[in-house]
Amino acid sequence: MTDLTIRAATTADASTILQFITELAIFEKAEDEVLTSVEMIKQTLFSTDAKAHALICEREGKAIGFAVYFYNYSTWLGKYGLYLEDLYVTPEARRSGAGKALFKALAKIAASNDCGRFEWSVLDWNTPAIKFYEALNAQAKTEWIGYRLTEQQITALATQAE
Repeated sequence: MTDLTIRAATTADASTILQFITELAIFEKAEDEVLTSVEMIKQTLFSTDAKAHALICEREGKAIGFAVYFYNYSTWLGKYGLYLEDLYVTPEARRSGAGKALFKALAKIAASNDCGRFEWSVLDWNTPAIKFYEALNAQAKTEWIGYRLTEQQITALATQAE
């Protein structure tokens, strides 16, 4: 792993991040769900009020992976947590230690920010990722079911008459 570099992403990485997001969406069979753009990535990840952050993994100066994360909050712990939204390593760079290096960098960020948890989600059919996470000693959450409101559903609920 010594030839790998993990660094904070910059605005100059926005097109690379979009490329990785698209590749990840193709892998997850959801390419048509990618609605973001380079400009949107610049605004949401790199503006002064950005609420999410990104890391880039490089080998010999070439980007081979990324991670996007943000902070959440645990009322029970009274601490922030780090939530990993996406982690992606290019197919040719998998099994090279890049994923583990990104996880280690994220764990260091979580530890330095006194986070009580580091969490993420994985598709139930993504066996290679699940095996990788289990090798890190991560535990699957079995007692919680994830729910989601889309942007349209948020608007509908927010504007619903009392």
